[in-house]
Amino acid sequence: MNLSEIASALDATLENADPNTEITGVAGIEEASAGQITFVANPKYAAAAKSTSAAAVIVSSSFPAIPTGMLRSQNPYLAFARAINLFYQLPRYELAVHPTAVIAPTAKIGANAHIGAYVVIDEDVEIGEDVVLLPHVVIYRGSRIGNRFFAHAHAVVREYCRLGDDVILQNGAIVGSDGFGFARDGQRWEKITQSGPAVLEDGVEVQANSCIDRASVGETRIARGVKIDNLVQVGHGSAVGEGTLLCAQVGLAGSTVVGKNVVLAGQVGVAGHCTIGDGVVVTAQSGTHGDIPPGAMVSGSPAFDHKQWLRAVSLLNRLPELAKAIRGFSTERPAKDKVAKGEP
Repeated sequence: MNLSEIASALDATLENADPNTEITGVAGIEEASAGQITFVANPKYAAAAKSTSAAAVIVSSSFPAIPTGMLRSQNPYLAFARAINLFYQLPRYELAVHPTAVIAPTAKIGANAHIGAYVVIDEDVEIGEDVVLLPHVVIYRGSRIGNRFFAHAHAVVREYCRLGDDVILQNGAIVGSDGFGFARDGQRWEKITQSGPAVLEDGVEVQANSCIDRASVGETRIARGVKIDNLVQVGHGSAVGEGTLLCAQVGLAGSTVVGKNVVLAGQVGVAGHCTIGDGVVVTAQSGTHGDIPPGAMVSGSPAFDHKQWLRAVSLLNRLPELAKAIRGFSTERPAKDKVAKGEP
């Protein structure tokens, strides 16, 4: 494609470049070469934009002019994501059932399905149209799954779970694994049956090796449009609101309630029975042990207001010099003691 075609496809404004320049792909700003486009969304890469070898850089509408060609966009990160789709085509899978797949006679699968090698679909399962199940996917009995379901190799949906339309499970994702529930019986732990299903609404994506536990009673619910990164644990009976992001290694203990459009950054831990309000941002490696009001941004463990946390961290870095100053002050006797003893 040439730059003018790309500008039109991305609804971007082309500046400082030949519109007929041929583009063959996209790349990161430091790796891009002539014939490729790149982007800048983070201001810390602004200097790199001036020296990149790319034919053009996708930038914001207010980005300062640079010698390289520019594709100005209201949302450069989103425009770059769409630019990737112009050049990279996902594999297409034929409409077929592999002979090694095991499908129970009571299972119902809609039209236009691709069922890969060694897929297992248990009794009384219902799956919609246009689904792709790649090798070794397992669907337990009684599950209900909507249209355009895409399950990568080794994904598992446990018994009686319910998935909406356009759900994606990446490799090793498990929906409906047993919640961590045990009751003490003298000297041993007795397992609490996890009877409630996990429910994933439309447009949810669960990435590699993440687990959505089923509930002991009731359900675990992941609302519409939630995106769950790799190695995330959602505890039994939790509820995650629409449009929320759970980044890598986030852990939600049981019965956690997370609101809409929340961002839990990498390795955030949330204690059980806590409520996180709509629009909250919890920064990486923070731990929360209580409710968080809507719109808050918190950091640290235990987490508290992000701005206060920044001030606390700046003081923490100065503790050695502060301690030295305090020790030096404590070794000096007060002036009144010196006067009392007749010392100068």
